[in-house]
Amino acid sequence: IEALKKLKLASADSATDSVESCLDCLLKALAHNNANASEKVQEMGVLSLLPTLLAPQSSCTPKVANIIAEVAKNEFMRSPCVEAGLIPPLVQLLHSKDQEVLLQTGRALGNICYDSHEGRSAVDQAGGAQIVAGHIKSLSQNTDPDNGKLLTVFCGMLMNYSNENDSLQAQLINMGVIPTLVKLLGLHSDNTALTEMCLIAFGNLAELESSKEQFASTNIAEELVRLFQKQAEHEKKEMIFEVLAPLAENDVIKLQLVEAGLVECLLDVVTHTVNGDRDEDVAQLKTASDLMVLLLLGDESMQKLFDAGKGSVFERVLSWVPSHNHQLQLAGALAIANFARNDGNCIQMVESGIVQKLLELLDRHVEEGNVTVQHAALSALRNLAIPVVNKAKMLSAGVSDTVLKFLPSEMPPVQFKLLGTLRMLIDTQADAADQLGTNSKLVERLVEWCEAKDHAGVMGESNRLLSALIRHSKSKDVVKTVIQGAGVKHLVVMAMSEHMIMQNEALVALGLIAGLDLVGAEKDFVGAGLVQVLHKLLSDERTAPEIKYNSMILICLNVLPLHKEVQGLAFIDVVSKLRSHENKTVSHQASLTEQRLTAQS
Repeated sequence: IEALKKLKLASADSATDSVESCLDCLLKALAHNNANASEKVQEMGVLSLLPTLLAPQSSCTPKVANIIAEVAKNEFMRSPCVEAGLIPPLVQLLHSKDQEVLLQTGRALGNICYDSHEGRSAVDQAGGAQIVAGHIKSLSQNTDPDNGKLLTVFCGMLMNYSNENDSLQAQLINMGVIPTLVKLLGLHSDNTALTEMCLIAFGNLAELESSKEQFASTNIAEELVRLFQKQAEHEKKEMIFEVLAPLAENDVIKLQLVEAGLVECLLDVVTHTVNGDRDEDVAQLKTASDLMVLLLLGDESMQKLFDAGKGSVFERVLSWVPSHNHQLQLAGALAIANFARNDGNCIQMVESGIVQKLLELLDRHVEEGNVTVQHAALSALRNLAIPVVNKAKMLSAGVSDTVLKFLPSEMPPVQFKLLGTLRMLIDTQADAADQLGTNSKLVERLVEWCEAKDHAGVMGESNRLLSALIRHSKSKDVVKTVIQGAGVKHLVVMAMSEHMIMQNEALVALGLIAGLDLVGAEKDFVGAGLVQVLHKLLSDERTAPEIKYNSMILICLNVLPLHKEVQGLAFIDVVSKLRSHENKTVSHQASLTEQRLTAQS
């Protein structure tokens, strides 16, 4: 307190010697009890004296900047530092040639910016970030070890300045900070503090979409992989992982990372942690396997690793599926789903016997019930079932029987993939559609899920599978099972879907129901308002031509039993207008439908 009083007097007289001794005393007090000393500085109004002591030529300047840096470590002091007008003179000091002045000024500005909107805003207005970015650029050319500390402080300052602030991060990206930091990482990889600072800065900036292109134009992939290979400590690896994950969302960088050898590093981590029971082993295994799956989301990187089904990486990932570790099972199944993104890969994988591995995995999880593994394995099977040549092979391998074991599942993600897998399997497979379509338990569950209003995906897939069972089997028994299971009304509702493909699937299925068992379905058609739906579809100008065509086919099939309703809605008027439709198929069907309706009336 005596020193603070003297400082107030000395700064008024500009007596440098007495100021120096007061500053030394204050630095000691801050070192002893920072928060307490900072409160006293605030109480005695000393902050407002400091701008005048920040003269570029003064020998006191580094100590004053150091005091500001120490004081600003306390959250309650950051706004007062801004209010005392400290930012503009500090930013001016960034033009100094004195290493110590630059170091303490960088610390002071960085600490004032830490978690402080006012601090960042004041530094932004004074143009501090541009000057610091310029310093980093010129210093990065110089590998002198003495520069390492200053570079670390300046990188930390920019990090605090832009942390969790998209517009300030974008500003740094526009200044070209990314290529400079990548260069720093390469030149100073032995400087642990600077390396960590660069990694945290990359982690901040990599979240922004606009940064990805800049990162892709640098050799960031090689630098990060090289750094990763050198690390033995869990924390350091985690830091690099945190940068890799957002960067690997970019397809160009995915390929660069694969080419730089990241995959081998990840497989190595998996090997060393798979049997570990320490928390850090579990965490590293999860991060490494998740990142592996992420790399496979890029078409080029995936194809490179697939390597015509002979890639060593592909084979290693397959070996994860039978593992006893849930995380590896999950990653293995997700990797297969990602490899199965084109027909060629799918056909090759089914021939290699991958389906059996997935079925064995699913069988283990009927009891163990790990939802994420169930979801991943079903996703893989769904993708593998897309090529026509795979369907029969997968059906004879017993895929549908295994998938049906998950019918009792109450988890919407599992329900969604289960439905999609069955729908892919029965496409063009009449026998399978017949077998599944006469399974009353399955049909009952589908009807139940058709009402899952909280889960639009499950609801849509249930309707589509219900329709597919009828369309692909063209079987009277399947139609009868759907009628008995109260499924007809859902197909009528589906005909009004906002998706044209679903409207069409519903109308074709309804046409088959009418053609195969009109008597059995008549009550449901009336109850669900089928005639009104068809009238609406034909009257609406926005309805697609094929929907209009299929609606008229359905009217011709339905005309006799629903005669009253058809008459009441004056269908002849609507249909006769369609005779002049620009689509020839529609206009021709309109003529036929009009004749049919006229004959009936």
